[in-house]
Amino acid sequence: MSHSFVWSCVLALGSDGLAAAREANLPVLSHLANVHGAPVIAYLGPAIAIAAICSSFFGHYLGAAEGAAGIVRNIAPNATKSMGEKKLALGVAAFIFLTTWAAAIINPEILALIESLSGPVIASILYLMPMYAIYKVEALRPYRKQASNIFIIIAGLVAVGGVTFSLFR
Repeated sequence: MSHSFVWSCVLALGSDGLAAAREANLPVLSHLANVHGAPVIAYLGPAIAIAAICSSFFGHYLGAAEGAAGIVRNIAPNATKSMGEKKLALGVAAFIFLTTWAAAIINPEILALIESLSGPVIASILYLMPMYAIYKVEALRPYRKQASNIFIIIAGLVAVGGVTFSLFR
């Protein structure tokens, strides 16, 4: 629900409308209500926003909790078996709560953070993961030991290293 809602708002406003809403420091729904003179949007906007926030929270939380529990199960299978699923879920919930609280206190610039972290991830997926697969998957054996592989690995390391280096400047 939340992704289609976001796209609907973006397409309804366009780049100029989004810039105007940002400049006026207004939520998208408030800006839409003001621009189109629609009091219904002004009244229903908060309810729609709360529903979108709740559905987005539960979607992200459930995915993150299951992913974190899976990582813990893979890293320490014996410890997770002895502690049980209930304690694991409680520990994951506490970890997510504390890290979210820390992020709220630190208050990083989220768009810059996403931009800086997505660069190395995309470079890794485009350059390094295929090269890793070529050398680990038996069906890709014919593509091993080609000169282009060295170039792609070096280009991937430069791309990941450049973006990572810029994070620490």
